[in-house]
Amino acid sequence: RRWLDAVRTRRPFVTVKVAQSLDAQSAAADGSSQWITGPHARADGHAIRARVDAVLVGTGTVLADNPRLTARALDGSDANSQPLRVAVGERDVPDDAAMRGQGFIHLRTHDPAAVLEELYGRGVRHVLVEGGPQLVGVFLMADLADELFTYIAPMLLGAGVPAFQRLGVATLADAHVWRLDPDGAAAVTQIGDDVRLHFKPIAPAPASFEKGS
Repeated sequence: RRWLDAVRTRRPFVTVKVAQSLDAQSAAADGSSQWITGPHARADGHAIRARVDAVLVGTGTVLADNPRLTARALDGSDANSQPLRVAVGERDVPDDAAMRGQGFIHLRTHDPAAVLEELYGRGVRHVLVEGGPQLVGVFLMADLADELFTYIAPMLLGAGVPAFQRLGVATLADAHVWRLDPDGAAAVTQIGDDVRLHFKPIAPAPASFEKGS
């Protein structure tokens, strides 16, 4: 249904990928995040990159982590298929940023619908949103995430940077509700020491999640 919705509304299908600790932190209190998950989970994430047309990160992630955003094999070699690398946000991307070069674009907006419209016009039909947490939250809040891969590492950080932010949830009735999804990928997979969960969104939320139930 979500794929058909994307086709009907002439926008790319959106996959969101998040790596987090057991207590749902994407980085430690000092901002360090490399690496929460192990090499096999990261290789699995790179395989997803190789299947999409574009991969998105916010400019905050560019400045903090300086990611390459290329799709790579476990041995570090580049995959045959490479996505368009997209920085989203109004802050400048440094001239020496690792993601710059052929296949890089910078979209100076925080509007996820505008991002998808621009990418659709460039022929992009499948987008991977990798982060950071604020960019992920913007797509989730706008109901523009069609599937979610969550990689959970067996560690507890206690405090840090929450994996999901800006969701606009003030009460339980406003919660974004997802369901494990076995279509297209296994719903639950152990990858090395980490666990990958594959979700699809539910709309509307089931009655059991409504206030007062």
